[in-house]
Amino acid sequence: MIADAAPKDRERVVALGADHVVERGDDFPDKVREIYPDGVDGLVDAAVMNELAVPAVRSGGGFATVRFWKGPEDSDLTFHIVWVGDEYHHGDKLDALRELVESGVVTLEVADTLPAEQATEAHRRFQEGGVRGRLVLTF
Repeated sequence: MIADAAPKDRERVVALGADHVVERGDDFPDKVREIYPDGVDGLVDAAVMNELAVPAVRSGGGFATVRFWKGPEDSDLTFHIVWVGDEYHHGDKLDALRELVESGVVTLEVADTLPAEQATEAHRRFQEGGVRGRLVLTF
């Protein structure tokens, strides 16, 4: 697995299991192709790079994207639009995810826990960026 990260997050990303870490930037596809000259089979674009990241994927590969980006019309990639809201009411899937967390297969990163009354503060921190992990509200 190849991950992109800021230099300050490199060690953390390696500890989470990345085989290769490339520095974030507009030359991301070039850095990926230094490792896999033909491009990767698939890419999950959680950083919302969209068209900037497309050249990192091999011809015929897959591209999972968020925020409804459908990809370029002339591309031979398969674009998978991921929208968490579609899964919001599927309790069985959330229960399966809970089981993965409890068994240690999935590790959650919690940046901070705040009382629900501080939801505005949590939102402000999230919007500022740089939060490593999730902000959890307790009720």
